[in-house]
Order: sequence, then structure tokens, then C-alpha cells
Amino acid sequence: MSDALDGLDRKILSELQRDTTQSLEDLAEKVGSSKTPVWTRIRKLRERGVIRAQVALLDPAHVGLGCCFYVLIRTARHDPEWTEQFLQAIRRRPEVQEAHRLAGDIDYIAKVRVADPQAYDAFYRSLVADVSIFNVTSLLSMEELVSRTALPLGEKPSSR
Repeated sequence: MSDALDGLDRKILSELQRDTTQSLEDLAEKVGSSKTPVWTRIRKLRERGVIRAQVALLDPAHVGLGCCFYVLIRTARHDPEWTEQFLQAIRRRPEVQEAHRLAGDIDYIAKVRVADPQAYDAFYRSLVADVSIFNVTSLLSMEELVSRTALPLGEKPSSR
């Protein structure tokens, strides 16, 4: 689908990723177009699912969720029943900010935001009570060095 994005689409998306609250007039000026074509592009990008949502990004520390844990999960089971049980268990926990299935020795990784280590322990105990997990390794992030939500939409990627 990225092939369908032209230069104007990429400029619009880059600006929206930077600040979705700016006026249509300001946005059009920044991308070098007029309001109507920019609005039409935004509408089409939403319809195509390129723009999934417009949200407010919160500072975790300011809302009492200053601890970030990365949870490495290994399982001894890979059958569909276990997988569905695991997916349900992590999807219903709002502490899980991201979860990914991995290639390699670790099966899954989850990014978990909680108030403190005691809250993480409660999360962990609840998770392992709901689903059988072979091994869990928890890593506490001591300092966030880079956090981005914007995708790099500079020039169109080349296909070599």
C-alpha cells in the first residue's frame, strides 16, 4: 500500500503525525497545497485505513504509570487453543501497551506500563494464573532514551 502514497500524501501524513490539532489552513500551507485537496486526501487516507486514529499522547509519569517493563515470554505450547488463550489474556490487560510474536528463542515480547514494581508483580501473577507460560523474563526500563510514534515517511522507500 505504501506505493500508493505520493509526495503530497507523505507530507500530509508527516505533518499530522507531528501535530494532528493544527488547523486545515495551517496544514495546507505547510504542505504547499490548498485546503480542499488536503482535506480530500485526509478523508481518502482515513477510508483506506492509512490513518487509523487521531489520539492524544500522554506522559506516562504524569498519569502515574512511570514504570515500563519489557516482558519476554517463552512457551512450551504452540497449539491454537493455547495461542487463543494467551492472546485473550494479554489483550484484556490494559497494562500491555504492545505485544509481538517473535522469531528466535523468545516467543513473545510485551511492553507493560504500570505504576511501580508491585503493580507489575500483580500483573505478572494475574497473567500466569490465566495462561500456562514456560518462562518469563521481565526487564525494567531504567530510562527511556527514544520514544517515537511518528513513522519515517521521508522519501518513498526504494525497492532494491
